[in-house]
Amino acid sequence: MSVVISLDAGTTGVRALAINEAGDVVRLAYQEFTQHFPQPGWVEHDLEEIWVAIQNVIAELAKDLDETVAAIGITNQRETVAAWDRSTGEPRHRAIVWQDRRTAETCDRLAEAGHLNVVRTKTGLVLDPYFSGTKFAWLLNQGGVSNDANLALGTIDSWLIWKLTAGAVHYTEPSNASRTMLFDINTLSWSDELCDMLGVPKSALPKVRPTSGRFALTADTTALGAGIPISGAAGDQQAALFGQACFEPGMTKNTYGTGSFVLMNVGQSCPAPVEGLLTTVGWTLGESEPATYAFEGAIFVTGAAIQWLRDGLGIIQEAAEVGPLAESVEDSGDVFFVPAFAGLGSPSWDPYARGTIVGLTRGTGRAELARATVESIVYQSRDVIDTMARSSGQPLTELRVDGGAAVMDLMLQLQSDQLQVPVTRPVNQELTAVGAAYLAGIAEGYWDSPATVSQQWAVDRTFTPDSDIDAVDSKYARWQQAVDRSRHWVQPSDSEG
Repeated sequence: MSVVISLDAGTTGVRALAINEAGDVVRLAYQEFTQHFPQPGWVEHDLEEIWVAIQNVIAELAKDLDETVAAIGITNQRETVAAWDRSTGEPRHRAIVWQDRRTAETCDRLAEAGHLNVVRTKTGLVLDPYFSGTKFAWLLNQGGVSNDANLALGTIDSWLIWKLTAGAVHYTEPSNASRTMLFDINTLSWSDELCDMLGVPKSALPKVRPTSGRFALTADTTALGAGIPISGAAGDQQAALFGQACFEPGMTKNTYGTGSFVLMNVGQSCPAPVEGLLTTVGWTLGESEPATYAFEGAIFVTGAAIQWLRDGLGIIQEAAEVGPLAESVEDSGDVFFVPAFAGLGSPSWDPYARGTIVGLTRGTGRAELARATVESIVYQSRDVIDTMARSSGQPLTELRVDGGAAVMDLMLQLQSDQLQVPVTRPVNQELTAVGAAYLAGIAEGYWDSPATVSQQWAVDRTFTPDSDIDAVDSKYARWQQAVDRSRHWVQPSDSEG
């Protein structure tokens, strides 16, 4: 008997999962790590703490593991940047997290200098502090990181591959590279023009290997021991698209995590940029297969808004309480919550927006705020999906969903009502981690092909529209009014240190 280990390095914690041949998670270990907020709008992680947490969850998983390990797959928070020393392996700065907004003015200056078109054309992205490139530039120009021969720059996948191999290789893969603002998604290579534009040395960046394919073997310094193939890696949202078996153009998934991310498979030809959306690499299967591309709508804060109800306001003690609390009232009492804590992502792309609650009265209580929070997840998702369907010419016929908040029946019913299409929740909700495991296992012959993923994907429940469309659209129009009130709140001079 053997399993594939998936290492899921998320935004607030890391997990190790053992996944068997049937695609089932048979063991799981989890550990949170610290969130650092040095200034308003800044978010950082300690790279060594992430590595220690990875070692801890691997060790916890391994102590009860009777099966052999066929391969390791990695999935990770994207756009978060790491800088370390090749000679010592020591971090040179805390990681700057994807949610961080400190480079908003840098992005404004680049846009004013006329660089937006080349960024859109080559990378499929927009000029926004969400992406890695301006974070790398900040580390080199303002963060005290020296540009020398020992500098290594990368995203969290490349940091973990480096640590798992004791520094033997410095690798990444196209789904993560495509989020850096330095990678040409047409040629699948680092762009000299973009690296020069941001002053990021290409020599410090990792070599790009296929998403599904052997990177290297683990070193004896890892908790699993030496000699295990690391054979798959993908950004968390692309891994979820793969795990959801969205292999045909037009198939779409939404992962409700810290943020929510809608991805639509658009096939193996790189499409032209679409206003309000991102174009991203989904995956590459081996050296000879063409890339699969996706349209993406990135919503920065959804599950994190529920965490804020718990940790910031203290109106719930556990995140699981939000669903029943929201269901205890028929509606939000015309209260709308725009959780723009880190600005607005797709389709607005406003780094200066901030969180806004409108419609409060003396009758507003915990339940109304909880329901407004759940509804904000639904409305933000509709913002993206309406744009995606309109721009791609692909009308949505079904939305496949996963992620922590997808356990909420109320939310998925509201989502179906807003979109007027079926919303399908699969039996297996660990599809980000499972997707990474499939990518690694296919590379090692543990699974035959992506067809196996489709065969193992199974439906838990499908939600269908059951609300009057006029009432649905009326509430959505009110939501859009609330979004307008959240926009352009922060002055540009306040956003960057």
